[in-house]
Amino acid sequence: MNRLSTLESVERAEVVAPNLDGSSKILTPEALEFVAALDRTFSPLVSVLLRERAERQKLIDSGVLPDFPADTGVRTSDWSVSEIPTDLLDRRVEITGPAGDRKMVINALNSRASTYMADFEDSLSPTWEQIVQGQVNLREVVDGTIRLVTPEGKVYALREETATLIVRPRGLHLLEKHVLVEGKPVIASFFDFSLFLHHNAGKLRKQGSGPYFYLPKLEGAKEARLWEQVLSAAEDYLGLSRGTIKVTVLIETLPAAFEMDEMLYELRRHIVGLNCGRWDYMFSYIKKLKSHPQFVLPDRSQLTMDQGFLAPYVDLLIKTCHRRKAYAIGGMSAYIPVKDDEAANNDALAKVRADKEREFALGHDGTWVAHPGLVGIAMDAFSRMVGPNQLRVRRNDVSVSRDDLLRVPQGTITMEGVATNVSVGLRYLESWLTGKGCVPINNLMEDAATTEICRAQLWQWVKNRAILADGRMVTSKMVQDLISSQVTSLSSARSQADAGEVLLAGKLFAQMATAEEFPEFITIPAYEELLASEGRRS
Repeated sequence: MNRLSTLESVERAEVVAPNLDGSSKILTPEALEFVAALDRTFSPLVSVLLRERAERQKLIDSGVLPDFPADTGVRTSDWSVSEIPTDLLDRRVEITGPAGDRKMVINALNSRASTYMADFEDSLSPTWEQIVQGQVNLREVVDGTIRLVTPEGKVYALREETATLIVRPRGLHLLEKHVLVEGKPVIASFFDFSLFLHHNAGKLRKQGSGPYFYLPKLEGAKEARLWEQVLSAAEDYLGLSRGTIKVTVLIETLPAAFEMDEMLYELRRHIVGLNCGRWDYMFSYIKKLKSHPQFVLPDRSQLTMDQGFLAPYVDLLIKTCHRRKAYAIGGMSAYIPVKDDEAANNDALAKVRADKEREFALGHDGTWVAHPGLVGIAMDAFSRMVGPNQLRVRRNDVSVSRDDLLRVPQGTITMEGVATNVSVGLRYLESWLTGKGCVPINNLMEDAATTEICRAQLWQWVKNRAILADGRMVTSKMVQDLISSQVTSLSSARSQADAGEVLLAGKLFAQMATAEEFPEFITIPAYEELLASEGRRS
């Protein structure tokens, strides 16, 4: 029976936010009824799963380290995921970017990448304006009408051939507080998912495509099972045949790395692949193992994908996916093209090229880039691929143990690494609080995931009394002093009106980096500050 059918008469979700341009086309009564039905049905299960995350963290803190679950036959039996749609067969280069930035959306779709992941998550600051504009943008993308004319008269419009659209909603741990169901904020993931699906699924099907999604930050098979229920119920509600919705899951948490087979199995009717979400994966490793000094990591700049816990994670993902006829998508290199510095630009492009060639050689079926200027380099790296994928590369040479997935990379902790984490984290958070979720800093593209690494490393180093390469201990005072110095420097370069955001970012970042207990996500308290800022402006 359709789990949502009994909820069709439930009052629609209540919007408690200003009316914005285009919002009336998105926040229709029918769309809000769908949001309400989905949230009311599944939000109790989300609450249970989030409690289980917290309980699992307590076990890890007590010394019960992550491990592969007991095999129920899923890992040893033969099965495969369902057939992959035609327009997802070639995913050799995927470009990503925030859904709310109209110019970036158009440029990404025109970049000649295979697919475009329109992001409501880590590269988007979830202001109400950005969330609504993102849904408006994507509806116009599907309609083929999206267009931008700049004040200077430059016109941005879609080419005849564009990248296949994939949408990433926010994680299950986040709320959308501008929309209430029975007086409670909706799960942000369900809000983003259901609005896009409601407005675009039918049109995409008529175009020979379909509603495709990336699912972020899942922590195992139970959470995959929840999404399988959500996808099936949503298809029933909208009258779509089973398996119309296709998803790719980012393996970007440490627990998920131990349950890749099980996650594929739970979602086998809807899933087409897994992605190596490397930056969130590094953050998750720190967060999950934060209480154990033997797992303290070196500087972020030394965390390369060919060593420690990262290399076996990639190998296992490729082997697992290809055994189940699912795609294994590579991760994001943070390097971007550098303007006005030929040497730095050449160095950045060389590092991207090496990263993509490594991914191809390992057997990935595609990879991610964050800038249109990198699409050609990634395409060249995967140009030797015979056919649209590398499913034939079975990686039977791979055997990964629990210890492999927990192995600490070699390296050192340096004062430069501490200072860089402070500088990057603080500057990014300042931008995030002003509505920008995708920020170039020091010739790298930073987003919420990389900033989580910055503050998590600082917390881990302080908590575990890490020793720098020069013999000094990392202390809370050291980090606080660096933050204060950076705040002073940034404030002096801002107008009086903008200096307040720097002070707020400094206060919040210091709390997240030096708190007695590890804060789960920086975006949760930061979102409250976004809401407060919106309230002050209104």
